[in-house]
Amino acid sequence: MAWFKRKEKGITTATEDKKDVPKGLWYKSPTGKIVDTDELARNLWVSPEDDFHVRIGSKEYFEILFDNNEFKELDANLTSKDPLKFEDTKKYSDRLKEVMDKTKLKDAIRTGVGKSKGKELVVSCMDFAFIGGSMGAVVGEKIARAIDYSIKNKVPFVLISKSGGARMMEAAFSLMQLAKTSAKLAQLAEERIPYISLCTDPTTGGTTASYAMLGDINIGEPGALIGFAGPRIVRDTTGKDLPEGFQTSEFLLEHGFLDFIAHRKELKNKINLYLDLIQNQPIR
Repeated sequence: MAWFKRKEKGITTATEDKKDVPKGLWYKSPTGKIVDTDELARNLWVSPEDDFHVRIGSKEYFEILFDNNEFKELDANLTSKDPLKFEDTKKYSDRLKEVMDKTKLKDAIRTGVGKSKGKELVVSCMDFAFIGGSMGAVVGEKIARAIDYSIKNKVPFVLISKSGGARMMEAAFSLMQLAKTSAKLAQLAEERIPYISLCTDPTTGGTTASYAMLGDINIGEPGALIGFAGPRIVRDTTGKDLPEGFQTSEFLLEHGFLDFIAHRKELKNKINLYLDLIQNQPIR
C-alpha cells in the first residue's frame, strides 16, 4: 500500500507509516534547521540549533536513562491478540504482524530494569512507531507487571508516555486499561514507592486520562503535545479560539498540570535528583 491515501481534503498518512527517529544522512527540523543525523544522535536527538526534541522510542530512552545502556527487559514476549476479530482497511491480526515485522517490537511499550546513576530503576517506555503508541491490553498488562515488580523489589518506577490514546481495534478491552493501570498505581502509592511520569510528544487520549497524569511528579519534554482530545476537536466542540501554545508542555506547566519541563540532556540528572531528595539520599 502507498504511504499516503488521497482524500477529498488532502493527503493523510497512515499512523503505522509515520516515522519517529529520522533515517538518512540529514534531518530537517520543523523550523527548517538542517542537522547531520550522526550529530543529532550524539545530541540525544535534540536539534542543536533550535533545541527541537525529535520523537524517539524506547531504545533511545533506555540508552539515555540506564547506566552504560545495561538493563534487563521484562515481559519482552507479550503480544496482542485479536479478541474482536477487528477489521477496517485490513485485519487487525494482519496489521499487528506487519507492524511487528517493520518495527521489530512486540507491542507499543517496553519495560527495562537497570541502574541509573547507580540506583535501581524500573522504566516503562511507549513506542509511537507501534500503531501510534496506542494503549491496548498488552500495554496495560505490561505496565501492571512493571508496577508489581517495583512493589516486590521496592524500586522506583518511571513511565514514559508517547501515545495517540486507546487502541480502537481492541475497543472496551483497551478502555479497561485506564482503570487497571490507575488501580495499580494506587497500590504503588500505598507502598510509598516513587512514580515519575514523563510526558513526551504526543501524550493524548486515554493515556493522558490515566497513568500519564498520575505521577508523584509529572514531567514534560519541551514543546510536547499533551492533552486529551486534539486542538481541532476542542476548537470544534467549544466553538472558541484556543490560546496560543494550547496543549504544549509550556502551557500545561503554566497552568499547573506539570511539575517541570526537562530538557532531554538533563532528564537522567533531574529524575535522579528527585529520587535522591524524596528518598533522603545524598545528592550525587
